[in-house]
Amino acid sequence: MNDKLLIIIATQDKEKALTALAYAHNTIKYNWLSDVKVIFFGPFENLITSDVDIAKEAMAIAQMTGTTACKFLSDRDGISEEIAKLGIAVDYVGTLIADHLKDGYVPMVW
Repeated sequence: MNDKLLIIIATQDKEKALTALAYAHNTIKYNWLSDVKVIFFGPFENLITSDVDIAKEAMAIAQMTGTTACKFLSDRDGISEEIAKLGIAVDYVGTLIADHLKDGYVPMVW
């Protein structure tokens, strides 16, 4: 069984985002899978910078595992610095996603 998971959170819907963050948090905390990576993408990045509850949960996830926000989209929206100040890495994720898939990570997109 493959136990490497790539969680991509792109939703702008707060309730869906909180569900995704809770799943990511618990998967990491309780070691449901041995290797979990999280990518914050697109509309979710704007939610991080505009919603305190989302920002708090996103920061907690970033402290637990390899978490990256998409630099291309956050630069486009002028929020890269805000995201980085929360302790979340900001980098180009296109190749990062492709590399994780090549390495056998199973994608879960919210």
